[in-house]
Amino acid sequence: MVGGQVKILVAPLDWGLGHATRCVPVIKEFLARGAEVELATVKANSAFFRDVFPELRQRIAPGYNVVYPNHSFNMAFWLLKNSAHLKAVMRYERRYAEEMVERHGYDILFSDNRFGFYSKKAYNVYMTHQLRIAFPPAFSSFEGIGVKWHAMQMKNFDEVWVPDLEAFPGYAGRLSHVDEGGLPVKFVGPLSRFEMAAAGEGTAQKDFDIVAVVSGVEPARTRFEDRLRRILPQIPGRHVVLLGKPSVSYDHKVEGNVEYHTHLPTSEFADIVRRSKYVLSRGGYSTIMDMAVLGAKCIFVPTPGQYEQCALVRELSDAGYAVAISENELSVESLRAAVGTETAMLPATGKDLLQTAVVSLFEKVVR
Repeated sequence: MVGGQVKILVAPLDWGLGHATRCVPVIKEFLARGAEVELATVKANSAFFRDVFPELRQRIAPGYNVVYPNHSFNMAFWLLKNSAHLKAVMRYERRYAEEMVERHGYDILFSDNRFGFYSKKAYNVYMTHQLRIAFPPAFSSFEGIGVKWHAMQMKNFDEVWVPDLEAFPGYAGRLSHVDEGGLPVKFVGPLSRFEMAAAGEGTAQKDFDIVAVVSGVEPARTRFEDRLRRILPQIPGRHVVLLGKPSVSYDHKVEGNVEYHTHLPTSEFADIVRRSKYVLSRGGYSTIMDMAVLGAKCIFVPTPGQYEQCALVRELSDAGYAVAISENELSVESLRAAVGTETAMLPATGKDLLQTAVVSLFEKVVR
């Protein structure tokens, strides 16, 4: 710490862009409290952070380089097959974290779901919405083992932040609400890179019928995009597809009744979502929080093999907050039926929880 200024290194996991986007409000709160913030990034999220925080220094971090299997039923076996690789990355990021603190004097290491990103010479914060890791249905009886294993990893950190509301079910339901076994858990409310809508914004004119948001890791990301390119032209109305490719140069084109963007700045993304009747997207937790803040009516298509998404989307659908369609059932007919369904996301609240957590964190470090 130099002159009383807290120095922080923020490191989001690189399994999709959602870990990066939900760090945005955390970073903004750190900066608002006068901290010096730097980012540990990989190629997949570097361009996004350059766009949102062009003034912040980025340091190259170890990447997990996850590529999901083509078929969902292979996911459990894929994890077993690649466990040695994942453990090697965790060991590497552990050495990396210690070296970063030694060389650059960080007071706080902030890890979004990076198990090995902590140092004995810094104060360590770990953020996750999965206190319970979702297992495939055939292995759901073993979820208790997963809870204990995750708790063991989290004990290496001084605090565990959960981006959800403390009262059940919140947004993550049973994934974020478990008996954490004495861990220093703090619920910091839903986190989104978007600001809450001002009065009247939720009633803006709906210029688009469906806005489809493509996201996630390969090959599932491209498979989802290809299916949307086949289906949306057959749905009456005006549609937009946001391809979620911040690492490539911006491109925009219109094909028939569908408008395509490689990516959009945060403010333009929010504007298009608020002007849409429905949002069609994967069911990642960061996307769910974003859509809650933007007040969107959602149709979620969970990524096959990502059982966390399947569990989240199922609970939201059962509660009437969104419509769920499995990828193999996504068609012109199923999408037309979904568009006729009335849903409403649980309104986003709890912004003060993050502010309180940051104030408490800084008090501990400064002392």
